[in-house]
Amino acid sequence: MAVDEKLSTVDMMLNMGPQHPSTHGVFRIVLQVDGERVISAEPHIGYLHRGSEKLCERENYRQIITLFDRLDYVSNFNNELVFCMAAEKLMGIEAPERAQFIRVLMCELNRIASHLMFYGAFGTDVGVFATPFMYGFRERENIQQVFESVSGARMMHSYIRVGGVAQDLPDDFIPRMRHLLPNLKRAIDECDRLLTYNEIFLERTRGVGVLSAEDAIDLGVSGPMLRACGVQQDLRVVEPYLVYDRFNFEIPLGQNGDCWDRYWVRIEEMRQSVAILEQALEMLPEGSIQTPVAKFGFVKPPSGEVYVRAENPRGDFGVYLVSEGKDKPYRVKIRAPSFCNLMALQRMVEGAFIADLVAVLGSLDIVLGEVDR
Repeated sequence: MAVDEKLSTVDMMLNMGPQHPSTHGVFRIVLQVDGERVISAEPHIGYLHRGSEKLCERENYRQIITLFDRLDYVSNFNNELVFCMAAEKLMGIEAPERAQFIRVLMCELNRIASHLMFYGAFGTDVGVFATPFMYGFRERENIQQVFESVSGARMMHSYIRVGGVAQDLPDDFIPRMRHLLPNLKRAIDECDRLLTYNEIFLERTRGVGVLSAEDAIDLGVSGPMLRACGVQQDLRVVEPYLVYDRFNFEIPLGQNGDCWDRYWVRIEEMRQSVAILEQALEMLPEGSIQTPVAKFGFVKPPSGEVYVRAENPRGDFGVYLVSEGKDKPYRVKIRAPSFCNLMALQRMVEGAFIADLVAVLGSLDIVLGEVDR
């Protein structure tokens, strides 16, 4: 080679995944990199595809609830709720008031448990290692024990039913919650002190993975990711369902749409969920927990189609339901928030370091079971 010959560089294609500890599941990203800088990132999904929407056509309405448990398996109650509300809307019925309060209690506890899972995983993603996991899972375990006492299962609950809930709350539920909530408040404060203004954490998250409000709206981003961009959109407020219009709570908003804002919004959402739980316990009425809509669990909505959505821990979770008047739906289509939020990944990581990609992906808080379905 001649001494004065110019050296040239080429971009490298790099596979991250499908089995990589930072991808939070079986997920592959094809990166085009220039040294340590990411030029583009193309997500490849489908490794966990199970045909959940198609399976709904072969199951009756009660059996389908178990499929929704397995979509986002850390937001089970929130998923069950939307499907049941869709069937109820099609039938023109409403769950009894007590059942609606119980649904709120379970869904808000589920939101906190989900955000605690995010807290532990995200702390590891940005290099703070095991301590956030210990803090997050310590309190999450207490919530899981409440879930088990109410539904009989730690995860796949199948508790919310068309017309209400499967069974009433156990006798010790209210005293147990009055003991749990102060501990949750204290634990959230501890998590906040441990990580939020940690010097390493700030270096890894501030100004990283910035997403503008305009891009977030264009890409269909929702939930904490959208609110981290400063957009005040929460379906519990803008389109109230159940009894959410009776509670006083705030919508935490970020300013810069970066990884730190996405983390901070979730920390504050846990505090707001605790406030909702405290109010719901005080207002919990007596009465029936189930509208008598079905015999032996079989539901037959009339022919028609509906779309229902709600605010699950990852964003706008929607169900489009088509019925032909049978005990099995003709079509079930799911609007999955993790799937939509993932579409913003490429725009967020252009020009970032490869190490920053791990933090950005972690800040999305995706669940691959819901992405792939």
